[in-house]
Amino acid sequence: MIQNALIMPEHGHDIGSETRWFSINSCAVYHGETCEVFVGGHLAGTFGPKDVLARNILLVGLAKDRSFKKGALARAFKMSHERLRQIQLTVAQEGLSAIPAKPRGGRARKLNDDVVVQLERLFDRGLNAHQAFVKEGKKLDLSYRSICRVHSAWKERRAEAATESPIALPSGGPGNEEPSDDEGVAATPARGGKMVQHAGGLLLVAMIASFGLYEAAMRGWEASDRWKDRLRMAIDAIILALGIGQRCVEGVRRLEAPTAPILLRANHAPSESWVRRIIKRYVDGSGMANKLHLRMTGVYVDSARSKEDIPAVFYVDNHMRPYTGKFTLRKGWRMQDKRAVPGVTDYYVHDEDGRPVFRVDAPSHDSLTDWLSPVAETLRGGLEDRQRILLAFDRAGAFPESMAQLRDTDVEFVTYERKPYQQLSRSAFTERVKLKDGEVFLVHEKQLANLGKRRGRVRRIALLTEDGRQINLLAVSKEPAWRLIEIITGRWVQENGFKHGNERWGINQLDRRQVVDYDPDTIIPNPARRRLEFSFKLADAREGKLRNKLAALKAGSPNRAEIKADLEQCVALKAEIKAQRPSTPTHIPLKDSEIAGELTYHDPHYKTVIDTIRIACANAESELALNLADHLRRPLEAKKVLANIFESPGDIRVNEKSITIALQLTGRKDERDAADHLFREINDWNLTLPGDSKNLPLRFKSQV
Repeated sequence: MIQNALIMPEHGHDIGSETRWFSINSCAVYHGETCEVFVGGHLAGTFGPKDVLARNILLVGLAKDRSFKKGALARAFKMSHERLRQIQLTVAQEGLSAIPAKPRGGRARKLNDDVVVQLERLFDRGLNAHQAFVKEGKKLDLSYRSICRVHSAWKERRAEAATESPIALPSGGPGNEEPSDDEGVAATPARGGKMVQHAGGLLLVAMIASFGLYEAAMRGWEASDRWKDRLRMAIDAIILALGIGQRCVEGVRRLEAPTAPILLRANHAPSESWVRRIIKRYVDGSGMANKLHLRMTGVYVDSARSKEDIPAVFYVDNHMRPYTGKFTLRKGWRMQDKRAVPGVTDYYVHDEDGRPVFRVDAPSHDSLTDWLSPVAETLRGGLEDRQRILLAFDRAGAFPESMAQLRDTDVEFVTYERKPYQQLSRSAFTERVKLKDGEVFLVHEKQLANLGKRRGRVRRIALLTEDGRQINLLAVSKEPAWRLIEIITGRWVQENGFKHGNERWGINQLDRRQVVDYDPDTIIPNPARRRLEFSFKLADAREGKLRNKLAALKAGSPNRAEIKADLEQCVALKAEIKAQRPSTPTHIPLKDSEIAGELTYHDPHYKTVIDTIRIACANAESELALNLADHLRRPLEAKKVLANIFESPGDIRVNEKSITIALQLTGRKDERDAADHLFREINDWNLTLPGDSKNLPLRFKSQV
C-alpha cells in the first residue's frame, strides 16, 4: 500500500542518479550535482552544489518533523548528524536569518582522487577493506570507515560494469535496496586451525541450529543468498558472544581474535556495529522479528506435548525491565524497587522445568489478567486441540473475570486466592501431602469458591503450612490436589529463570535505543491526577500524625495552638484536593497531557530477535546441563561447567567425513571427565553447523 502511494519522477531512473531515503516514502535523489527532495511522493525542493541556503532551509524544515530520523535525514543530505544539530541549534538561538548560506571551510580532504586510485589498486589485487586498512590505513592517515566507503563504491562500479545495465531507482524505499557490505565480511567454508579461541562455543551454535532457529530466521525472508549468509554470520556472532558471557551484541568485539575467521567461517571477524546493521536490516519493515519469535515458540511448545492424558504445564508472570536513559517512558511497578519506575514490562512463559518458551513486551504495563487469555491462545496454537493446558500464575491474575474466561475456553489453571478468606480451624485439615523437596502441607478441599455475578464456581484448596499459616489455592483442573500443590509451589523456577536470564544472558539489556512516539490519542494515566492523589496521601498521613500529637499534649500546653493551626491547614488542604478530583480525570488522551510529544517507547522488533536468540541459548544450555549433571560430582554446577566449555579454545580439524573439535578444557578432573561423557553423548546426535553445505557432523572431544 505504501509503495503504491509513492510517486517518483520518470527521470529518477536515469543512469547516474543516486537515491538516499530518510523515511519509508521520502528521499533525496541526486542527479550529478543537483538534488531533488521528495516528501510523501511529492517534490519538496531542489538545490545545487552552491545553493547552501536553499538546502539548509529545506533541511531545517524537515528536521522539525518528528517522524523523520535525524541521522537518516542528515545522511540523505550528505552531512553528519552533528552538523545538522549545529544548524538546528543556530536557528533555535538566532532565528531563521542565521541559517548558514555559505559552504563551510576546512582542511583538504584526506580521501582525494590520488588516494582513491591507490586504494582501488589494492582492491584490484584482491584485498578487501579490512586488509587494505591494515596495509595502508595508517600510512594514508585514513579511518577504517573511509576505506570501507571506497571499497563499497569500487564494488558497485565493478557490478555495474559486469552487468552493463542502468542503476535502477529503488521502488519501495530503503528496505528493497541492496546496499554493499561496508566491512567486506563474506562467508567461507569450514576450515581447520590450531588453538581457535572460543571453539567450545560452536557446541552452543550447533545445539541452537538443531532447534531450527536458523531455518526459522531464513524462512520467508525475501533476500539474496549473500544477505542470508550475512545473517547466518551475525547470528553466529551473537550466540558466541552470549555464550562467553557478554550478555549483549556489543560483546561481539570480544570475538575479534586472530582465529575468529575460522570460528565464524568468515574472511574476517565482523564488528559489533556490522552485526547490528545486519539484524536491523532483517527486522526493519519486514515483520520477520515476530515471525521468528512465534516459529521458535512453536518448537518449544511442541516439546511439551504429551501422549498421555496429562496437562502441559506453563508458568506465566511479568518481568519489569527498568530504564534509566534520557527519553520519557511510561512507569510500571517494579517489585525489587517497591515503586513505579520507567521501563517495559515483559510477560514471560516458562515450562514446568523453568525453561523460557516465549515473551511478550508490554510498554503500557498491562495487568496480568489482560495477557492470560492471549497467552493461552498462543499455546493452544502450538499444541493439538486435545492436549490439555494448565497455566500457573500468582495472585495478580486471580480475578473472577480472568479465571472464568480461562475456564470457559477449556484452559486449566491454578493460582493463589486473594485475601480476605475464611480461616479454618486446624481440625478441618484432614489430608497430609508431602512434596518431592520434603515440604509438608495439611490439606482441606471440601468447598468451592464462588466467582460471583453468575460466573460459576472453581475449586478451592486450603493449605496449612508447618508454621501454621493458611494459604488458599483456586483451580480449574481434574488433577489431584497434591499435583496442583506441586505445580504452584514449583513456580519459583520461573523466578529463578528471571534471575539467571538477566545475569547469564542479559534479558534486561536495552539492545536498541531507537524510540517511537506514542499515538497522540493514546489513553494514559493522568500525571496531574497522580500528583493529586499523592498529595492527598501525604496530607492524610500528616493529619494523622498531628492528631496523635494533639491528643498526647496536656491541657494548657503552649504547643497546642500551633499544632491545632497546622491541623486545620492540613484538613483544609485535603478538602481542596477533594474538590479538584471531579475535574481531574484519572485517564486522559496523551495529546491533552503535559507530556504530549515527549512520551515514547522503544522499537521492540530488534530486541525481539535478540531475545529469541537468548531464549534459544537458555534452552540449549538447559538441555546440555541436564545431560552433564548426571556425570558431575556437584550436579548443581552443571551450567557453570558448560560456561567454561563454551569459552574453551581448541583445535578444529575438517575432513571429508566430519569436523572434529578438540577442546582444551580447564577445571577439576571430575569436571573434565564429565565433559568427556557429555561429548560422547553429543557425538551420537550428529550435530551440524548452520550453513554447512556438506552437513558434516561435529565430533567433540577434550585434548589429553
